[in-house]
Amino acid sequence: MNPFARKLLAEFLGTAALLATVVGSGIMGARLAAGNDAVALLANAAATAGALYALIAVLGPISGAHFNPLVTVAMRLQGRIATHEAVAYVAVQIVAAIAGVVLAHAMFELPLWQPGTQARTGAAQWLSEAVASAGLVLTVLLGLRHRPTAIPALVAAYVFAGYWFTASTCFANPAVTTARALTQSFAGIRPQDVAGFVAAQCVGLGVGLILVRALSAQSAADIPTQADERLDDGPISRPQ
Repeated sequence: MNPFARKLLAEFLGTAALLATVVGSGIMGARLAAGNDAVALLANAAATAGALYALIAVLGPISGAHFNPLVTVAMRLQGRIATHEAVAYVAVQIVAAIAGVVLAHAMFELPLWQPGTQARTGAAQWLSEAVASAGLVLTVLLGLRHRPTAIPALVAAYVFAGYWFTASTCFANPAVTTARALTQSFAGIRPQDVAGFVAAQCVGLGVGLILVRALSAQSAADIPTQADERLDDGPISRPQ
């Protein structure tokens, strides 16, 4: 298998596993929580953060472990990957996210295809997604600049917190949002609410990039040579 194909396979496996975790832990958490949404959310958040840490640590050296179109677009705008690579990454992420939802349904003996029914719309939800997405972009790009080896822990910690401090529970990922419109589980979202979430996430991406530039003494693309050497084999770095 050629190197780029390996990267795409890593992105597929990582994104699919992430969605299987998000949806599967939501199903399990809701079943065991006996109606206690706080316990179900805690289980969902903890499982997602744990999976993110493991997936980024293991697959990062292969693909960069984006698992998120926002991260891929940020890397393209930073000049870390080429346009054709970014397009391929995003396509794989969307397909893999849907596959992960189907896998979760199969593991819990649920109908494989079930359009979401949970309403997630309105200004507060959209603001939450913009904030969550901007924070994720900041975490990734500033983490790469200052603490590249800590990226798995940084992203996992941020997403865990995001489940709790945002009204939207921190989707912050267009591929995840699209796929979660295909489940009626605890993690679901109505298909008609997806566009608003994705638009807010894109706004958050823009805000995050502006803040990174403002906080950096130099462009995030111009990382010192020593850091570049460490990033070459690290998560969320180049041809991701």
